[in-house]
Amino acid sequence: MNFPESDEGSLVEAAVEISRSVNPCTPVSCDVVTVPTRHGLEAVDILRRGVSEGVGPVLHDDGGQTLGFLVPPGTAAGWDVPGSTCTETDGRGLRLTPEPPVEGSDWLLPPGDADLATDPAVLRAALGEAARLIEAADNCR
Repeated sequence: MNFPESDEGSLVEAAVEISRSVNPCTPVSCDVVTVPTRHGLEAVDILRRGVSEGVGPVLHDDGGQTLGFLVPPGTAAGWDVPGSTCTETDGRGLRLTPEPPVEGSDWLLPPGDADLATDPAVLRAALGEAARLIEAADNCR
């Protein structure tokens, strides 16, 4: 699934523009997995119900079309989950604060309320389960 470039771009821009509240001088490196909102919300629910796996900060765009999961750097190189994209922040040090990142985006799960980043393998499984749940719900109509 392709996303409008403006939606995906705003989440990546937001991830790059954020500043870290604990130590604003220390950048955090990450990649951003972007998914449609419905798919992402299901995955967040699945991740939050998990016993040991946590979910990292999650961004959403104000248009309500996409969610962005912060994942460890290097994830984009091997990301191949249909219906999602993973973008590198190109080493442009991410800094996390609870304030809204940039105009056009905000936190669904802000830093401090979440782990530093979502484990890509755990996110991949949650996105797969979310896709199956959505397909089952849509087929029941």
